Amino acid sequence: MTHSPETPEVPIRPYQVTAAEVVPGDLLALSPEDATRRRWHVVLHTRPASPEVITFVLRPPLGGVDHEEELRREQRVTVAGRRLDVAAVPLVSSPPLDGVDFRDGDRVVCLRAVDPQAEPVTHVRRWGAWHRDSGEAPEDGATDADVRRWAAEADRAGNVVRHEPRPVREAEPAGVRRVVVTGLGAVSPLGVGTGELWRGLVEGRHGIRELTDEEFDGLPVRIAGTVPVDPAGLLPRQAARRMNRAAQFAVLAAREAWADAGYADGGTRESGLDPERVGVSLGAILGDASVLVGGDRKLREKGPRGVSPLTTPMTVPSQAASQVSLDLHITGEARTVTSACASGTEAIGQAVDRIRYGRVDVALAGGAEAVVTPAIMASFAAMRALAEGDPATGSPSRPFAKDRDGFVNAEGAGILVLESEEHARARGAHVYCEAAGWGLSADAHHVAAPDPSGDGIALALRRAVRDAGGRVEDVVHVNAHATATVDGDLAEARALRGVLGRREVPVTALKGHLGHLQGAAGGVEAVAAVLTLHHGTVPPTVGCADVDDAVDLDLVRGAPRALPAAGDLVLSNSFGFGGHNAVLALRRLG
Repeated sequence: MTHSPETPEVPIRPYQVTAAEVVPGDLLALSPEDATRRRWHVVLHTRPASPEVITFVLRPPLGGVDHEEELRREQRVTVAGRRLDVAAVPLVSSPPLDGVDFRDGDRVVCLRAVDPQAEPVTHVRRWGAWHRDSGEAPEDGATDADVRRWAAEADRAGNVVRHEPRPVREAEPAGVRRVVVTGLGAVSPLGVGTGELWRGLVEGRHGIRELTDEEFDGLPVRIAGTVPVDPAGLLPRQAARRMNRAAQFAVLAAREAWADAGYADGGTRESGLDPERVGVSLGAILGDASVLVGGDRKLREKGPRGVSPLTTPMTVPSQAASQVSLDLHITGEARTVTSACASGTEAIGQAVDRIRYGRVDVALAGGAEAVVTPAIMASFAAMRALAEGDPATGSPSRPFAKDRDGFVNAEGAGILVLESEEHARARGAHVYCEAAGWGLSADAHHVAAPDPSGDGIALALRRAVRDAGGRVEDVVHVNAHATATVDGDLAEARALRGVLGRREVPVTALKGHLGHLQGAAGGVEAVAAVLTLHHGTVPPTVGCADVDDAVDLDLVRGAPRALPAAGDLVLSNSFGFGGHNAVLALRRLG
């Protein structure tokens, strides 16, 4: 539907002549009313019908179908004062649309072809109605029946109607981008910062302490892995008041990771990033259980007026992700993953996929948890799941040890900055390693106990290696989940031996240093796994003086060990109550 090449160049100046004076190429209006209504036809050719009558073959000037008119030689007609190249006027017919199955996104282009100066009018089908595509507020839409009528009447009315179906694209696999780690941040029982974390791991120190606050009096177990610094004191007072303890951990870890990745203080805008292309993905089981417990206590003591209006927004597990988003002005997404003790690792895996497939370019991913509270401690103790012992004589958390008797509850946060490799390289960022893949599975075995066969864990391990594009032979180290529970450690050991075969792959378990950080465990342990690749050093397992005879693994103990040179994959495991299994695969860069 294009204009004739000559159409826009010469203005229309109507005047009357006799039919005998009309020649091919003239623009002809059969009556003054037609001229007023801008209803013109191009004269293609003429032939005598009789000595007094001439037959005119006419076509709309912007294209259409031909029709004939017989005029007496002396009859007065109107011409436009211009001529067109007859060969340039297309012969087109509007196809019937009665059998067409319209879909939203289809377009119909209508052209009043009898008007040389007309412009095409496009209608787009949205929500079952046709709206004029003018960029203005939509008017009441035409119906499918209206569109079919336009097409049916087009030729007779001197119009052209064209239907343009919405393009149907064949499904194509999305391009997969490589994801790398460019920043690290941690708050753990070993201290604030990744430096404190790494030094404590390599030196074989633990951060498990006795709970001396009055609220823990009377509990059967009073030890936990607690952060040795009040996080609220490291944040602006007004901001800290609106965050629960887990969110405070998360914001501190996120700030450290952000700065470590080379971004500017303040967040996305100060760093020159589009905030819509940055995301947050954090794992948490409860976040901070103390807020809800404290609100209930105030309700009982002081009545409804004693309950803070911040109780609800500070109770939800998603508060850590939302506070990191607020603090760094991240608008791409702020997701929270809750899958028991696998939450942090699964949150990292989901962020890897969001970057891989182009949803965001940068993500802060990990976990944050603060559940060292009297009720949670009492519940774990009632399950007979908690370890006992004196922290002053060594770590009460003894993963893979013959005398292990349970886990130590703990708190903290660990966060990675993930980026697409091209994004990181383009800005000259330091790259720690590749976040190469991840795997999930479910035991479907018991509400709390792991499947003793280890089959679910083995499935997650194999899936992580496969997702990383690697082979089992590429694995050079495993950061084990190993909570120091009797059944959990054995199930993981069986799974590792079954997947790795008889290869001696160095394994370490960090819960002797840290305790079990619950939903944050995967985040902090992923930070440690990245540092293991970065430094080429495997930290020792603390608390395991005598390895269980049934644990057939190459467990690193006593002192750090050099990371093997052959191979390039490190696995970081997380498994949770209810059978949630998640494994992260990291690859060192050659």
